[in-house]
Amino acid sequence: MRSARSLGSDRPVIADKREAILRAAIRVFAHNGYFNSKVADIAREAGVADGTVYLYFKSKEEILHSVFDRNMEEAIAAGRQQLEQLSDAREKLRRIALVHLERLGADRDLAVVFQVELRGSTKFMEEFSAAGFAKYLNLIRATFEEGQRAGVFRPELNAKVVAKILFGALDEMATNWILSKRRYKLASMADQVLDIFLNGVATK
Repeated sequence: MRSARSLGSDRPVIADKREAILRAAIRVFAHNGYFNSKVADIAREAGVADGTVYLYFKSKEEILHSVFDRNMEEAIAAGRQQLEQLSDAREKLRRIALVHLERLGADRDLAVVFQVELRGSTKFMEEFSAAGFAKYLNLIRATFEEGQRAGVFRPELNAKVVAKILFGALDEMATNWILSKRRYKLASMADQVLDIFLNGVATK
């Protein structure tokens, strides 16, 4: 595990200090662990003074919340933009799954923060479930309900449960990708997940 100090050598130059702090926090949390990280570590990684961090964030916890909130907003916006180009609900679910795994697969540090560090606090998980996470599940739920109205999905299924099942499958793929010693593209798992999700495992 690298220290925050050693991460700075390949740190990109970011003009926006708030953005620089958030990006630095992702790297520090991913490599050191949230509970082992200090605001001073984040400041050093961002190339700013400790006091500068407090101009933008009240605490380390607020930084973690901001990392989550910003990335959930970006994920939801990206998902909606992709869905506007499609009409078939099945293809929309495929696109949601692909975008989900592509985003995490493109930034391993971000994936570690989302899959591991955000899960380390019961308090945060309660807030996590009630905030941006609910909006993301609603995007999946609404897409499934659209398919139900179109007659391509079973009408008796609870769309909320379906949304949680699909998210859970994608979530597990991302966690396994982080923990695996094998190197592969996370996005490549999207088609396999959706094939099982849409077609089941039983033979016809």
